[in-house]
Amino acid sequence: MSDQHHQRTDQRPDQPRRARHLIDPTAPRVPSSSQGMSLTTVQRWVMSSLAVTTVLHLVVGILVAAAFLDTTRPGAQEGLLVIAGAMGVLGVAVAFLIHGRSALTPWLALGVLPAVVGAFFVL
Repeated sequence: MSDQHHQRTDQRPDQPRRARHLIDPTAPRVPSSSQGMSLTTVQRWVMSSLAVTTVLHLVVGILVAAAFLDTTRPGAQEGLLVIAGAMGVLGVAVAFLIHGRSALTPWLALGVLPAVVGAFFVL
């Protein structure tokens, strides 16, 4: 077989062969039809993620404090567990409010979960 049979038909022989991973300026890409997320939507997701993460760190800190608390004060550990549960619920509610949804949702029970797990280790 000759070299003419191996050449691509869309390239002239005097042009160097273009690597396939490079952009071809004679054939630009077709813009995608998907719009993606708007800037406001991305900002809401970032804000709610930061809010929930910050509150979760606060809750874990309260649980660690409850675990190392002196047990001579009755009810102190349980009180910190209740505060941690309330903060977790507030964190979930804030995330829903940032997205413009109602804060009264069954998902609020998820905010109590870290306090329940912490109660297993503290009590």
